[in-house]
Amino acid sequence: MTVTTELVSYEDALAAYDPVMGLEVHVELGTRTKMFCGCSTALGAEPNTQTCPTCLGMPGSLPVMNAIGVESAIKIGLALHCEIAEWCRFARKNYFYPDMPKNFQTSQYDEPIAFNGYLDVQLEDGEVFRVEIERAHMEEDTGKSTHVGGATGRIHGASHSLLDYNRAGIPLIEIVTKPIVGAGERAPEVAKAYVAELRELIKALGVSEARMEMGQMRCDVNLSLMPKGSTRFGTRSETKNVNSLRSVERAARFEVQRHAAVLNGGGKVVQETRHFHEEDGSTTSGRIKEEAEDYRYFPEPDLVPVAPSREWVEELRATLPELPRLRRNRLREEWGISETDMQSILNAGAVDLIVATVEAGADSASARKWWMGELARNANESGRALEELPITPEQVARVTALVTDGSLNDKLARQAIEGVLAGEGDPDTVVEKRGLKVVSDEGALGAAVDEAIAGNAAIADKIRGGKVAAVGALVGAVMKATRGQADAARVKELILEKLGVSEG
Repeated sequence: MTVTTELVSYEDALAAYDPVMGLEVHVELGTRTKMFCGCSTALGAEPNTQTCPTCLGMPGSLPVMNAIGVESAIKIGLALHCEIAEWCRFARKNYFYPDMPKNFQTSQYDEPIAFNGYLDVQLEDGEVFRVEIERAHMEEDTGKSTHVGGATGRIHGASHSLLDYNRAGIPLIEIVTKPIVGAGERAPEVAKAYVAELRELIKALGVSEARMEMGQMRCDVNLSLMPKGSTRFGTRSETKNVNSLRSVERAARFEVQRHAAVLNGGGKVVQETRHFHEEDGSTTSGRIKEEAEDYRYFPEPDLVPVAPSREWVEELRATLPELPRLRRNRLREEWGISETDMQSILNAGAVDLIVATVEAGADSASARKWWMGELARNANESGRALEELPITPEQVARVTALVTDGSLNDKLARQAIEGVLAGEGDPDTVVEKRGLKVVSDEGALGAAVDEAIAGNAAIADKIRGGKVAAVGALVGAVMKATRGQADAARVKELILEKLGVSEG
């Protein structure tokens, strides 16, 4: 969908206004069962087959709290440097919700389980920006609506809608920032970096895979503008359910330009929800929210309060992993690489794969070389994430070991990796089946060198005459004759020995 919206240039917008952002991120927890019942959360089931009287809101059914969901919420709160409530409750958020059969959402209102924290995020140039966290609270997801018959897949223009309640009741954590001010022109970059860092943190905690493309993590981008010199926030828009890092940045940037155009033209920004359009990075109006909605919150009478003991909270704190940003900085120093190189590795999703490859015995330089080179190229060409490739860090480490001990050269190693990716077996099996080992028999190498010299007499004479650089042509001839299975360095040594020439 292409939308024509009046915009001003980003530079002109920032010359007159300061952006204020608020980011609300929903994280779908990776529990085996739903938040308040025993229904499975597994993906891919037939519609409405993972439901029960509780998640369908049948009369007389009673919810039971998922302990792992509460534990995951506390871990997230601790990792975000939040205070953990000593006592909190769930509440009913009441409104007509076609894909929530109870017509209320079980959430937390004024008593979140975690509050008043922060997350430090590192921008691409190394600058660290602190994003303050207002709260992280527990709630349940809704079902899924599929609108049929329209051109856009949205309800407008559709002839009918289909509802799948499999997702209704899946546990969510909603993480809400305090107003983000002071980012200036870098506000969209800060938004993207924050969501990226939060995703890495969630994955490190092991509470969710946080795959944005699958809806396991999604962001609502709230944005308003203040005239330069003012301290009064403007009217905000809320771009809903943005599901990629690039889109978070684009949505924030577009809204800065759109708000500025409205204000420059003497208009008033409307408080509303907005839809983001991936194809052109624009947003369009969704639902007007001129007044605060009355959700008639009241404490959930069917659930007991949550009162995590301080001992339990400290036990969970002791289980937290090294924070991703600190871990990356440590690895960057250990590996001796630049901020830019580490950012590229992070963007490729290769940090954990490289670490695992090093733990399996490879040196870090070789691990980076293969994951960021041959394997990244294969992933890009096949449209898969690196972690989805059918090769393990242990197998990559084995390939590096074969290169180190001289069994393979780089060309043959690439063929070995190609075979593993093609499902031909582990590296040793592929090497054996394909006959990939380096020719190390001195007699066979010597014969190949003699043939190359005899077949290229003119080049051999040049080398004898002092043009040692010409040896590359003879090395190439030997490599061709041995199907790339010779050690090029040893071939060069043999050629110069036979021609009676010193490389120095």
